Amino acid sequence: MKAILYTKYGPPEVLRLKEVDQPVPRDNEVLIKVLATTVTVADFRSRSFTVPAVFWLPARITLGLTKPKKPILGVELAGEIEGLGKGVTRFKKGDEVFAAT
Repeated sequence: MKAILYTKYGPPEVLRLKEVDQPVPRDNEVLIKVLATTVTVADFRSRSFTVPAVFWLPARITLGLTKPKKPILGVELAGEIEGLGKGVTRFKKGDEVFAAT
């Protein structure tokens, strides 16, 4: 699958379109084919690392000291269930969903 990744903090030019392995849902997770998403202030601040000085150290610990811990941005999405973990009973493949990660 394709994803936009960032491996260092900086301006929009640090973003790269890359092919990544499709995740496999764990027992209590679902795999969602993302059909729509948003770009939020959280994505901007994570990518550029523009946070108020008082939050600098906690943000570095949370997001990654020298590089991002999670290279794929995004917190809001809408899509369709594509795969189910063994313990999932509330959803089925093909269900339309929206989520916040």
